[in-house]
Amino acid sequence: MDIKLELVIIPVSDVDRAKDFYVKIGFNPDHDMSPSEGIRFVQLTPPGSACSIAIGNGITEATPGSVEGLQVVVASAEKAREHLVAAGLEIEPVVDLGWGKFVFFADPDGNKWAVQELPQYS
Repeated sequence: MDIKLELVIIPVSDVDRAKDFYVKIGFNPDHDMSPSEGIRFVQLTPPGSACSIAIGNGITEATPGSVEGLQVVVASAEKAREHLVAAGLEIEPVVDLGWGKFVFFADPDGNKWAVQELPQYS
């Protein structure tokens, strides 16, 4: 039986600001809909990912900025950092932690992301 992670809800305080942020760093805006009063559902997907994130109104009671430990994997942490800096983020240099090279950033609400380049084992 396959079990596939499909969607992660990210709590934000301003949906439009968060959507602009994620699109600016390269996420694809898949859906933006209001199926009923008080509900706005925005789905965004990182390029090449089978899993998306959702932001919106009325979709979670979690506190904006409370998510930590989101992680994506890239071929090059340095190129990912360059991309994020070009998108306007101020982030620290790449860090080699032994089990991969990492770049860390947060969205406008403070939800924390790690970008990992996997180590090359021989």
